[in-house]
Amino acid sequence: MAGGGGGAAAERVAAAVEAAASGGWEFRNAYRRQLLALSRRIRLLGPFAEELREARGGAVEAEEERGREAALAPLADALEMALDLLRLGRDGSRIFLVLERDNIMKKFQGVIAQLEQALCDIPYDKLDISDEVREQVELVHAQLRRAKERADMPDDEFYNDVLSLYNKSYDPSAELDILQRLSEKLHLVTITDLTQESLALHEMVASGGGQDPGEHIEKMSMLLKKIKDYVQTQNPEMGPPIGTKLMDSNGEPRPVNIPDEFRCPISLELMKDPVIVATGQTYERVCIEKWLASGHHTCPNTQQRMTNTTLTPNYVLRSLIAQWCEANGIEPPKRSLQPNKPTLACSSSERANIDALLCQLCSPDPEEQRSAAAELRLLAKRNANNRICIAEAGAIPLLLSLLSSSDLRTQEHAVTALLNLSIHEDNKASIISSGAVPSIVHVLKNGSMEARENAAATLFSLSVIDEYKVTIGGTGAIPALVVLLSEGSQRGKKDAAAALFNLCIYQGNKGRAIRAGLVPLIMGLVTNPTGALMDEAMAILSILSSHPEGKAAIGAAEPVPVLVEMIGSGSPRNRENAAAVMLHLCFGEQQLVHLARAQECGIMVPLRELALNGTERGKRKAVHLLERMSRFLVQQQEEKEAQLLASAQAIPQNPEQVQETDIPEQLDSPSPQYPTVA
Repeated sequence: MAGGGGGAAAERVAAAVEAAASGGWEFRNAYRRQLLALSRRIRLLGPFAEELREARGGAVEAEEERGREAALAPLADALEMALDLLRLGRDGSRIFLVLERDNIMKKFQGVIAQLEQALCDIPYDKLDISDEVREQVELVHAQLRRAKERADMPDDEFYNDVLSLYNKSYDPSAELDILQRLSEKLHLVTITDLTQESLALHEMVASGGGQDPGEHIEKMSMLLKKIKDYVQTQNPEMGPPIGTKLMDSNGEPRPVNIPDEFRCPISLELMKDPVIVATGQTYERVCIEKWLASGHHTCPNTQQRMTNTTLTPNYVLRSLIAQWCEANGIEPPKRSLQPNKPTLACSSSERANIDALLCQLCSPDPEEQRSAAAELRLLAKRNANNRICIAEAGAIPLLLSLLSSSDLRTQEHAVTALLNLSIHEDNKASIISSGAVPSIVHVLKNGSMEARENAAATLFSLSVIDEYKVTIGGTGAIPALVVLLSEGSQRGKKDAAAALFNLCIYQGNKGRAIRAGLVPLIMGLVTNPTGALMDEAMAILSILSSHPEGKAAIGAAEPVPVLVEMIGSGSPRNRENAAAVMLHLCFGEQQLVHLARAQECGIMVPLRELALNGTERGKRKAVHLLERMSRFLVQQQEEKEAQLLASAQAIPQNPEQVQETDIPEQLDSPSPQYPTVA
């Protein structure tokens, strides 16, 4: 005997449909209409996938199981092929996708044809599928059949504009009009848009595509540079045109903030020689080479295992950084002439200074210890090279020993130095492997307020790594963070909230946070009229609502009026988080109570508005909530009609039906509800 429903193929079908429905499918390119239609059709197969998965619980003969597997395998293959196309539309370079229009449209037609054929061949008689779901699948099949018969091509003008700039075949007098159209249609209007496009463009071109990567990327980099120059000229908030220096009212150079996209995720400093690793992330060459040389095989940003250690120069991003530097009067960073040669983290004199400070940490004189810890704290704050050098010199174990110091200032300097060191990814592992977490938690519980707040910030920095969430959560850090969230300064509360959010991403920590009393505290922040920490509170509430204990604790706090108000008038991110919490509450034991309360609070109007104008995640949550509310309202109406019908049937309809016992003993006046008797 075997499990029913098509076994592995049924699971693949369900997984693919869930992936398409899970969200994050923002399409900002020439194929937006086609991609949205494809993702919508796959999502419509959700009930079908659910019934396939439920049917797997039954027992069937092995031969029947093989038959179902063979019948569903083509659909699973087609759905996975469609998911690949959706990912390409979401993550791929917008310029590259337009230039590859013919190939992309062939992919669309191939996916649609394969899906249509797979749905055509489904043997409903062999699958335990309800008639209602079968009708929905047949509707999707009909839509795909119509889509297969016609080619829904993207805008020709759009394609010709890109092609003319790419091949330099345009009329110079029309260049500005072309650039305006492309900037709008490609959604390249901010420095973030342009940087994301540069990363996607380089990754796609470098991966092949049948053309020479060097020539291809040079021409497309030129095209992107033209768009970037146009956008920068048209949008002063992005900075002045290239060559203009920013000055203050006294004619002095004005400080500028480096865009996050130009900072290396490891050193947090402006990149000189950005390179792309196997996962598609970009880092400063020197930093990622040190990471790899120390034996790491994972991407620092995503924690994914890297399939190779190839470092591909990110020419487009390097060009954007150079242009940004020129526009802001900053000397463009110079690359090392020998990029593959390891560089020392600091000079010999700097290293000698650090070694002297470490000797002071070991001094029996408390004053010397305090002074050395304070100096190391400042050095570690200054730059990435100092962080590397201080850690390599062996400072971490010595600083840890000072966390139990009776001198609160020494303790404060030591934990803050560890915070600054933890910014460098390599140092995170060294801090954790040194057994630092219990000592940091000790400071979090017993230190001065500033030390406690910096201890919370250190835990937040360390908890970025998933495996460290487990380590930190098991040391008693969460109750101490909840206390700090209750009584710390505004900065301390913010650090505590950030650490708690990070830790609660791990399911095992959610229960600890709930039992530590986090939910009432968060509800207090959500209802705080000042709105302080509202964003952090709603994010934590959203993540806790997915836990059974969290849902119960939130439900006990009478949250529905607040959530409905937030859905209607909160910030975009808070609206989506409020909808997510509400959605969790509307399933489970108390769902009818929460649904009825939501109806009383008028949730339908703000939900409809969110479904139309919210963030992508907000729209999804709103649509699911609207469906749930609609079913509830229909159910309520049916129950009301059933009660009315039952009441009507209970009233005698004619005199012959009236029994003697039905007549009241006394009547002050004739009543229409009692028939008269002759």
